[in-house]
Amino acid sequence: MDNILEINELNAGYGRSHILFDVYLSVEKGSICSILGPNGSGKSTVLKSIFGLTSIYSGSIVFKGMDITGMKPHKIAQLGIAYLPQVDSVYLNLSVRENLIMAGYTLPKGEVEERVKYVCEVFPILKKYMERRVITLSGGERQILAMAMALMRQPSLIMLDEPTAHLAPKIAVQIFDKIRELNREYGITIILVEQNVKGALEISDKAYLLVSGRINYCGSSKELINHKDFGRLFLGLQQA
Repeated sequence: MDNILEINELNAGYGRSHILFDVYLSVEKGSICSILGPNGSGKSTVLKSIFGLTSIYSGSIVFKGMDITGMKPHKIAQLGIAYLPQVDSVYLNLSVRENLIMAGYTLPKGEVEERVKYVCEVFPILKKYMERRVITLSGGERQILAMAMALMRQPSLIMLDEPTAHLAPKIAVQIFDKIRELNREYGITIILVEQNVKGALEISDKAYLLVSGRINYCGSSKELINHKDFGRLFLGLQQA
């Protein structure tokens, strides 16, 4: 299977604050890849670096064979990468419909309504909320809307930053099920940053463990979840 994304020896951060050190990553087309690690390990910075939101000191990021290192976020979005940050991924004071229309701003005018219908078929729960302001929705419903907004742009790769954060366990399971559905039924490649380690590993094919800005494990999600020294690996007390 071809790699849709490759990161090589990436050193990145924010201004003079160096966060990632020689990070490497390869994501196969049509797979789910998890990036895990303790708080402050640099997981979100990996996603932001891919999306052009950090300072890149060295290394490369290649998407579908194209070097996108340091490219502007709007250009990266146009190539087919969608990024859902942990916060501020929806417009609270707009309706669900208005959020979806905003998400389709790069599409030709005639396609927007068709895409709205399409994402409502993928996420049928949204149909009954179309005219409601997003601020009235639950956390799980907002997360579903955020995924629908990403789907409006017809991405081939979606990056999700802790999509189950602050959600009740039952709702978190539903979000994981939807992520798996986007991947298995719609062929979208997923990169998933999560604190819910067990949930992420259960739906992903490959996992990277990031500790203090460096990769401490790369391999099968199944192997990692069953690793006898997983706790020590996760805390950086042992190298895989």
